[in-house]
Amino acid sequence: MKPLTEREIRSAFVNCTKGEAKRLSVPRDLADRPWDDLDFLGWRDPQAPDRAYLVMESGDGHTAIQLRSTDAGSWQTRRSMCSLCVTVHTGGVSLLVAPRSGKAGQQGNSVGAYMCSDLACSLYVRGKKDAGTGGRLRESLTLEQQIERTVANLAAFIARVTA
Repeated sequence: MKPLTEREIRSAFVNCTKGEAKRLSVPRDLADRPWDDLDFLGWRDPQAPDRAYLVMESGDGHTAIQLRSTDAGSWQTRRSMCSLCVTVHTGGVSLLVAPRSGKAGQQGNSVGAYMCSDLACSLYVRGKKDAGTGGRLRESLTLEQQIERTVANLAAFIARVTA
């Protein structure tokens, strides 16, 4: 992924108002991110831990979505699998819910998926971040195929948000 600026990130949001996009917390360490190893930029809001954001490259630029996480509760001790990168975590997967864009979102419609709580899917797939024992299942897919699957899973989720 090519490095993004704060302005590019804020202008890419599709499921919130311009005012909300202007007020949300963008990471201060954009220059220090491992851009060559990222398929998408994901982060949690440090001032509001239930909020998360994703930015993905799309054919004509970037698409960004805001997400909300549910209260972890009893899920913190269960082993769960991320629906994007297929990494298994004990307590490291959250149900993240995105309001749909447009009129559907204004009516309160949303879509959700189980994702790595820290949104570091790209790093788990590449082995740059350890998910612990049994975190990455042994697969017959090549690294490139695993990366393509992660990107396709995220693109399908974003398509559901923007549909």
